[in-house]
Amino acid sequence: MRVVVVGAGVIGCAVAFECARRGARVQVLDPRRPGRGATCASAGILAPYIEGHSPELRALGVQGMAAYEPFLAALHAAGAEPPEYRRAGTLQAAFDDEGARDLTELARLLAEAEVDHRLMDGRSARSLEAGLSNRVIAALEIPAHGYVSPDGLMAALVDGATRLGAVFSVARVTGVSSGPTPRVETEGDTVDADAVVLAAGSWVSELVGTSFTGQSAIRPIRGQLLHLKSCATIASRVLWGPGCYIVPRRDGTVLVGATVEDVGFDERATLGGVRALVDAASALAPGLDAANLEEVRVGLRPATADELPIIGPSATMPQVCYAAGHYRSGVLLAPLTASLVAGLVLDGLAAPELEALRPGRFGL
Repeated sequence: MRVVVVGAGVIGCAVAFECARRGARVQVLDPRRPGRGATCASAGILAPYIEGHSPELRALGVQGMAAYEPFLAALHAAGAEPPEYRRAGTLQAAFDDEGARDLTELARLLAEAEVDHRLMDGRSARSLEAGLSNRVIAALEIPAHGYVSPDGLMAALVDGATRLGAVFSVARVTGVSSGPTPRVETEGDTVDADAVVLAAGSWVSELVGTSFTGQSAIRPIRGQLLHLKSCATIASRVLWGPGCYIVPRRDGTVLVGATVEDVGFDERATLGGVRALVDAASALAPGLDAANLEEVRVGLRPATADELPIIGPSATMPQVCYAAGHYRSGVLLAPLTASLVAGLVLDGLAAPELEALRPGRFGL
């Protein structure tokens, strides 16, 4: 079977790898090099119990996190270099009574779900992470959380998929049609396939038009991320506080993110966005004031109205499948999405998870 994947972000590349691993002939089309869209502005955090703002998204994220180690093992088996991957936990901090109450409520939910966690006061938090600000009055540790390097993951996905025969082409897709044979139109060519996977993130709506509401099913949300270099150790785990998260890496780099800006297709880095992240990071971990600012990364995260991704067969185009709208959970959900899509496209297996994620809920 020939599968054309439109989009070379983390979702598209994960789908490409998984389909190639299962024997499909895969071609990936994107106007940019792999991972140069929203993925490049991701910190790679695996934290479903913090980022899961609804029970449905939380359950999906927990599945996504559980899928990581076997997925990385499959990449390694294909000959790809494993990315940096750590499960040292998260420490979520609060500066005031309202924030402390929110942490207490989250701790209650975690206890009901029998998830390992530890709620503590500010002094205990600083004994765990000495770099925390004196403003921290309460914190919640969740040991199961962690991160994966997005850059390393993308390199492994492209390498692994290529070793399995996938082809990556720099091409701007202008349209998708279906019929007896699905067809992808680019600026300079027409590509036929047995199945097409739309994984173009914020640009999916431009390819297929609007939903039945008359609005785009996916809207771009700008996220700015700071790439820092610190000579001092900032933390031993991911820190999460008011206005930012901080991801310390093994090589001394630190990622600080991320803004949430509904500004359309505007990928500019802004002084206001950088200032907001710098202020929030300094308030949480003052030692970052001495770090070097290496780079500001910007990406447009594809958001849906219910913050759940759109995964599954098109309701209007036979042999076309969606894998988009992952918003802030693209890296977290990439292995799970790849498995769901490959099972559907190659084996005709519609997993139960797909019911809540069906494109038809937006008329797609």
